[in-house]
Amino acid sequence: MRRDTFLKSMAALAAAGSFPMSAFAAGANVKMMIPANPGGGWDTTGRALGKALTDSGAASTVSYDNKGGAAGALGLAQFVNGSKGDPNAIMVMGAVMLGGLITGKPPVSLTQATPIARLSSEYNVFVVPASSPFKSMKEVIEQLKKDPGSVKWGGGSRGATEHIAAAMIAREVGADPAKINYVAFRGGGEATAAILGGNVSIGGSGYSEFSEYINTGKMRALAVTSDTRLPGVNIPTLKEQGINVVIGNWRGVYGAPGITPAQRQELTDMILKAVKSKSWMEASQKNNWTAAVLTGPAFDKFVDDDFASLRATMVKSGMV
Repeated sequence: MRRDTFLKSMAALAAAGSFPMSAFAAGANVKMMIPANPGGGWDTTGRALGKALTDSGAASTVSYDNKGGAAGALGLAQFVNGSKGDPNAIMVMGAVMLGGLITGKPPVSLTQATPIARLSSEYNVFVVPASSPFKSMKEVIEQLKKDPGSVKWGGGSRGATEHIAAAMIAREVGADPAKINYVAFRGGGEATAAILGGNVSIGGSGYSEFSEYINTGKMRALAVTSDTRLPGVNIPTLKEQGINVVIGNWRGVYGAPGITPAQRQELTDMILKAVKSKSWMEASQKNNWTAAVLTGPAFDKFVDDDFASLRATMVKSGMV
């Protein structure tokens, strides 16, 4: 077949809506909203996913737009208002965004965007700089009981899982969670700098964000929020230190508002192809992410249930 005839045939098929969807997917130029500044968990997740999308052939190119602030609410607003009906637009999100939406008053709702998939789960680790006078979580707790405001906790935006964990720890040890001194940062990079600079007493985030500094001795890890110790990581859990607090931080992907069910399925297929790739597997192992893939109605229900559960936890901990 002559090239011009072939191109005309493809154009006719596309106009008629009968072009195979998988052919479009293979050539997709994905636009990814990362609702946080560079250097944090969402940024790491988004760029690992972008690499997996291209390496697996699920997408031709992936471009990134970082928009930090308000636990992802600023990025969500930009995504909702700027990508309506765009079948190639996706946004990284997760538990932190739900917490921020509960504590804040965003101009848009997550329900305006389209759920695609949950990807993974990661537990928080609490660290102090190497120069810190605190040598253990026990010492942090002792100071917290004496004067809750004197312990300055650093982490992601208000409502982030490390913020919720700090409030849960305070409640568990008998301190007033409403009096914790929490300093919110717009991204993991800012929080890391504040911890290393001694501008906060203790910092919390996903293990992947701090692993480099823990391994080089620049940070001292005091506790992890998992039920049992992380594989290959010698950090005690809060539970084994007598603090009955376990909380995870899941991350996922949403699509643009107003896309069709067929377009949603196409995005879902692209994501599922990416997370089966060698590239994604390597990133998950490196960052100690736990696979937690969930799509379709099950993911819709999970988000609704987790939103309600987080709200209840935050109310109980005096955050709302």
